[in-house]
Amino acid sequence: MVALTTSNQAWFDRALTVIPGGVDSPVRSFRSVGGTPYTVTRGEGAYVVDVEGRRYLDFVQSYGASILGHAHPAVVSALREGAALGTTFGAPTPGEVLLAEAIIERVTSAEQVRLVSSGTEAVMSAVRLARGHTSRSRILKFDGCYHGHSDALLVAGGSGVAQLGLPGSAGVTAGAIADTVVAPYNVVPTLDESYAAVLVEPVAANMNLVAPAPGFLEGLRAECDRVGALLIFDEVITGFRLALGGAEAYFGVTPDLWCFGKVIGGGLPVGAFASTRAIFASLAPNGPVYQAGTLSGNPLATAAGTTVLSLVGESDVAALSARVDAFADALAATIRDAGLFAVTPRVGPLLGLYLARDEAPAPTNFTEAKVLCDNGLYRPFFHAMLDQGVALAPGAYEIMFVSLAHGERELDQALEAAHHAAVVARRT
Repeated sequence: MVALTTSNQAWFDRALTVIPGGVDSPVRSFRSVGGTPYTVTRGEGAYVVDVEGRRYLDFVQSYGASILGHAHPAVVSALREGAALGTTFGAPTPGEVLLAEAIIERVTSAEQVRLVSSGTEAVMSAVRLARGHTSRSRILKFDGCYHGHSDALLVAGGSGVAQLGLPGSAGVTAGAIADTVVAPYNVVPTLDESYAAVLVEPVAANMNLVAPAPGFLEGLRAECDRVGALLIFDEVITGFRLALGGAEAYFGVTPDLWCFGKVIGGGLPVGAFASTRAIFASLAPNGPVYQAGTLSGNPLATAAGTTVLSLVGESDVAALSARVDAFADALAATIRDAGLFAVTPRVGPLLGLYLARDEAPAPTNFTEAKVLCDNGLYRPFFHAMLDQGVALAPGAYEIMFVSLAHGERELDQALEAAHHAAVVARRT
């Protein structure tokens, strides 16, 4: 029996011995903010509790996976029932059909779904399908957008790549990215017939938050149509959070391929890509584009995801968006009262937070976002918030995730903590 340690430092020391950097994903590292990560033992609604028994108001929410908050009773019940029946079979199950139907029901123009095990896998597979379906090679992505850690898409990525100050990744060969073209976000590129697809976050949420400029998504749709390229929406973050029908419903722009994750797994590992029957005709076993996964459509993940989607309605998304909008204004005001400036862009229930010593406009691209993310204010602000029991992501390039479990009391608590944290950060 291994004796349990009771401090965050002790657990992190143990992790450093057996896990590279002590974390299984670099975004969990405190490398950019300094200090020791807290080790979570359980979650409850808007809160998490660490090994020392300390309770934090959590705005990480597994980077957007927990729209209902942690350990929602209905999700826990679905998992208990599902686990008793078996956890994986390598064979078709009713659960994968039910989750696919739930996605299709909400995403108006999507006709079929292939389930996978992560957002990275979903995007990687969608890109391969786009290339195979069009018989073209080049992919265009946007500077600062993060689409998972597959080789071809790590160049000029946001999220942890930007957080660690990396332009891409060692181990990614020049050949792997030779057909990946990077353009500035919010600028419609000019394509030619060599492009298989344009890949975009419809709301850029991995360089903190950058909203699409009016006409940007519409321009991408038109340019793809002009040259016969496919438009891929990476909705791993925006899917079923921005609106029940995702970015298509919110912005009125229809892509050719959708990539989903996070919310559709109810907190379990999951991903999915969706498209039309015509495009999916190119995917194995029907077509020549191969994609597979032993745990794809995992019965526990599909049970949890279907439960979550059944519990979130249009009125819930609307109420959450209104709550976030009011909170964003109050957050900017309280930070300003403390002597700093805060830029709090929001799109629906998605919320960004940039700190500045002087008034600044909301960024429109990665270059502008990077100036605010790298000004040194987030580190002391983050730790001051954590000291007061409010957990933000340990990196300035991530957004704040407000779940349906965050009520007025929790948001008031965050505002009080933010005033104090801004005072601390201003003095650094």
